Amino acid sequence: MASDDDGTGTARIDTWIWSVRLTKTRSQAAAACRAGHARLNGERVKPAHPVQIGDEVRLFHAGRERIVVVSKVVRKRVGPPVAAECYVDNSPPPPPREVAVEIPVRDRGAGRPTKRDRREMEQLRRR
Repeated sequence: MASDDDGTGTARIDTWIWSVRLTKTRSQAAAACRAGHARLNGERVKPAHPVQIGDEVRLFHAGRERIVVVSKVVRKRVGPPVAAECYVDNSPPPPPREVAVEIPVRDRGAGRPTKRDRREMEQLRRR
């Protein structure tokens, strides 16, 4: 294996995902691999699977799919500017934030909602 700072060689996929800041913790990255949310070149992989330059990593995390191509292999966590240089991001744009839905608020002490009240609240939630 090569040294840590030349960007060649291999690294564990969970370590690489954590190092380039796709997840907040290495344990989250390892859990994503074990759950099948991380794919390397289209294949489900275990956390210890090696990553090389040119590999495509697909990660479903935090309700969003990230598709990145490895351009530099790192084994230690790096800062955001350096992390952005370690991969080419081919991810689809994040979904637009939905307009905040107003949740009906019942007055304190109003008691238990009636069947009619519950149906009205359910109708508002469906919109």
